[in-house]
Amino acid sequence: MTEVHLSGQLVCSDTNELAAVVLHLPNHVALTRAEAGCISFHVSRTGNPLVWQVEERFRDAEAFHAHQHRATNSDWGRATAGIERRYTVEGL
Repeated sequence: MTEVHLSGQLVCSDTNELAAVVLHLPNHVALTRAEAGCISFHVSRTGNPLVWQVEERFRDAEAFHAHQHRATNSDWGRATAGIERRYTVEGL
């Protein structure tokens, strides 16, 4: 099995998008960290208040894809669907 690592940034375009991230992020982090196959999951503020650094590690592609599916169909996914993501994924 090959570990999957996602790294990059979540880039809000305005304070409305920022508010959606702030509101939904704590639950999203908790749910993700509880997923089978999640090795680590960190989302942190950067020097720019509209930009968040994202680092994710999953046991394998199956765990990563299960996370993507769950996240897309969650409150987090719906609330942040339009926010720009600048991610790279290794291990797929």
